[in-house]
Amino acid sequence: MAASVLSAPMASIGVPKEIKLDEQRVALTPDAVRELVSQGLEVRIETGAGAGAGIGDDAFAAAGAQMVSRDEAWGAHLVVKVKEPQAEEFVYLRKDMVLFTYLHLAAYPSVGEALLEAGTAANAYETVQLENGSLPLLAPMSEIAGRLAAQVGAPPVECGTPRRGKRAACRIYRCGLAADPDQLLWRHRAPAEASRGPGPRRGAEQRRGPHRATGRR
Repeated sequence: MAASVLSAPMASIGVPKEIKLDEQRVALTPDAVRELVSQGLEVRIETGAGAGAGIGDDAFAAAGAQMVSRDEAWGAHLVVKVKEPQAEEFVYLRKDMVLFTYLHLAAYPSVGEALLEAGTAANAYETVQLENGSLPLLAPMSEIAGRLAAQVGAPPVECGTPRRGKRAACRIYRCGLAADPDQLLWRHRAPAEASRGPGPRRGAEQRRGPHRATGRR
């Protein structure tokens, strides 16, 4: 009986260039390529795949990778990506390959349908689980996303961005907090009061609230 795609020897590993909008990452680094090649595996990197991450083709070639076309990268036995296949990449899916990438099929059901139709064996990074229940490939991405949340959310509240009831003169730190406590208080006032602007600086007792005014901690 012929060996299935899951038990057949892994003849080659392909890394296509990511084409999803704003995705600049690449699935393997030159160090990873060097390790795989040292184990006797053939690694195919699509030309320009690492450009967005600041990794040139020369670095991959020096590590032992073959710089190939998109078709050749997708033609490998194991295809390693960062993000789920895009609609224009569905044509590359086939039965005799294994796909390893972030899939998030709940959010992209069309990808799941394409994988089923092509008969492709796919492993999602986000579902890799250790015996202790941890998710070693999902956890780092979640941590990065959490750290970037403040950075991504800051531009809409920065000065110069049209926003209803926004104070004309303000200062925004990277963490999203104003430099002056009065600015923080002004942001939390009722809409009717906020529309009148921050007004004159209030006394310490009034600003800090009744507990500080009476000396209670």
